[in-house]
Amino acid sequence: MSTNNVWTHKGTFLLAAVGSAVGLGNLWRFPYLAGENGGGAFLLVYALTIFAVGIPILIAETMLGRNSRRSPIMGMRFLTRTHHTSRAWESIGWLGAVSAFVILSFYSVIAGWAIHYTGLMLSGGLIDADAERVAASFDVLLASPPLLALYHSLFIGASALIVGLGVHRGIENGLRILMPALFVILMVVLAYAVMIGDMAAAADFLFTFHLADLSLEGWLEAMGQSFFTLSLGMGAIMAYGAYMSGDASLTGTAFTVAIVDTAVALVAGLAIFALVFGAGLDPAEGPGLMFVTLPLAFGEMPGGTLLGAVFFLLVLGAALSSAISLIEPVAAYLVERFDLSRPQAVSAMVVASWALGLLTVFSFNAWASDSPFHELFGRSPFAVLELLTNIFMPLGGLLIALFAGWVLTHGEVTKEMRTGASWFRVWRLLVRFVAPAAVAFVFLRSIPQVQGYWVPAIGAAVIVGAFAAAHSFLVERHGS
Repeated sequence: MSTNNVWTHKGTFLLAAVGSAVGLGNLWRFPYLAGENGGGAFLLVYALTIFAVGIPILIAETMLGRNSRRSPIMGMRFLTRTHHTSRAWESIGWLGAVSAFVILSFYSVIAGWAIHYTGLMLSGGLIDADAERVAASFDVLLASPPLLALYHSLFIGASALIVGLGVHRGIENGLRILMPALFVILMVVLAYAVMIGDMAAAADFLFTFHLADLSLEGWLEAMGQSFFTLSLGMGAIMAYGAYMSGDASLTGTAFTVAIVDTAVALVAGLAIFALVFGAGLDPAEGPGLMFVTLPLAFGEMPGGTLLGAVFFLLVLGAALSSAISLIEPVAAYLVERFDLSRPQAVSAMVVASWALGLLTVFSFNAWASDSPFHELFGRSPFAVLELLTNIFMPLGGLLIALFAGWVLTHGEVTKEMRTGASWFRVWRLLVRFVAPAAVAFVFLRSIPQVQGYWVPAIGAAVIVGAFAAAHSFLVERHGS
């Protein structure tokens, strides 16, 4: 990889990784999952898993990218050859690239809803609206394929424009403007929530820990959220790591990314729950918390429509920073493998992902309950795509941990990490044993969601594949 594709400043990888991590997962998924699972107990399990699982794999994935200096697919091809190990490990790159491609297709559709709600807030369309009217407004949006397709196109087009300009002119410059602006807006929304909402109730909800009240499913969702929020297993961190300076600290950067990402989720949760409690609404609304409950809260508060528009601009910007990272793994591969120009590679990836996204558009209306997908899989196209990523991402993360923990040599890891012996031993213990076990547990618990003959097929493939990979590298490494 050319040195022209190394981040201009050491801190830019941090900005890029935070931009990848901070997205709908922080502003939409974390609050509604915390709301459904009792708040504080969910947060505690989430934070513990971030340390024991998220940070070790984040270091591992960044290490693979920086070690190879290539896109995830080509990078894993390079690493398997230089380490004389099984080419099956190349699946790490492919799993990440496919996950990024599929996620972008439906992520863009959902992010497009923020465009709609920004317009609604600015136009005063939800002033003094009751719960029935707000819910009806959301239903109208979902029932309109042309409107969903328009927002989907606008969002994915903006993401493509930034990435198409290149690592420096596009991604780097875009993030330097986008991320500080997002943090400023988040602070404005928090200040508004402190003045208008019920911050005491929000803090009590998020920081009162009753683990006995958390169900097994709640534990699994907290663990899963801690893994997904850092964008692990989708190729983005590996792709960004390839541009990371060799002088930058892997450990320091990983901890900073995890802390900032968690802080954003906490601030967003406090602001959202303060507004929800202040309006006397239910925090356990589920996925509709942001697009039904929150607009209702904004509509009932002084100056709420303007702050509501600002909030949805925050959501839009955060989603954009994550979408940029989803495009990069596939675009970088197309540039390296087929010698395409960056605009050509980005266009090819985005047009294909946009077309796949139309399945999600129709999942909320024409194909919501009756489609070829329902006949074959028993669920909507969107649910099928989401299920695939729920399989690919944990599997990719599991393999990343195993490869970094067992295949990379002691010398390579210590050279990359440049850390003390104590932390190195802790990291290696976590990445070799704790993180793979936790990810495998969450992953295998999700298998029963798959219906019919998919259960034994996927379950068997995962278990056999994991043991075959483990046996392969242990034999090839002579037990090292």
